[in-house]
Amino acid sequence: MGATMLIVYGLAASCANIAGGVLVSSPRIGRTALKYLIGLGAGFMLATVFLAVVPEAVALWEKPHLHPMAWLLAGYLMLQLFEHTIAPHFHFGEETHEDAMIAHHAALTGVGALMIHAFFDGVSITIGFLVNTHLGLLLFFAILLHKLPEGFTVASMVLAAGRTRNDARMASLLLGVATLAGSCSALAFGQVSIWSRPLSAYALPLSAGVTLYVAASDLIPEVNKREGGLRASLMVFAGVALFYLAELFF
Repeated sequence: MGATMLIVYGLAASCANIAGGVLVSSPRIGRTALKYLIGLGAGFMLATVFLAVVPEAVALWEKPHLHPMAWLLAGYLMLQLFEHTIAPHFHFGEETHEDAMIAHHAALTGVGALMIHAFFDGVSITIGFLVNTHLGLLLFFAILLHKLPEGFTVASMVLAAGRTRNDARMASLLLGVATLAGSCSALAFGQVSIWSRPLSAYALPLSAGVTLYVAASDLIPEVNKREGGLRASLMVFAGVALFYLAELFF
């Protein structure tokens, strides 16, 4: 796949971030509807990581080895570090009402944490395509499903900190820029060799760990909260089923 098309996919994911920020000021999407989308994205992402990305990451190494799983663990722990150690006030989807005011610095650290994970969203999409088109498409759709709630969340956090709607939209734009930056960075350096292996051999399991963290530690807890109930939980399984259908289609 050409470089231009790879950038187009990264740009499409970025636009979903921005759209989420715009929707936060619209009453047309409710919190429960957003939770259904989060559940669908979580299920699809979990299936993608375990059934598509991990096997491909292991295959990039000539023989079974600890290192791909070590890099996956590193990606998972990196998000834990940034979201809940460096930015301990950050929780995905927590501040989604203007009356739930939060400290300005907590909103800023939350935006920073989301930008880091948005950057690796972009990395994941491009690295997936560099490995093979099939994997790239699966990762693209997995990430796209949570991009709208992600933009919604970051804009809501900014509003909850007492900032303007323009500031909220700017925060979602920053997420979009971070996503595109990750995509471009992976395109520029994905084929560079480190220790006799292409950078993608390290970046793919690392980004898989990031994706796993977003799905299991950020999205699933939101789904499991009382609002949305059984139907929101069933959307996780619908997301796994959607992955299976996507596999058949591709």
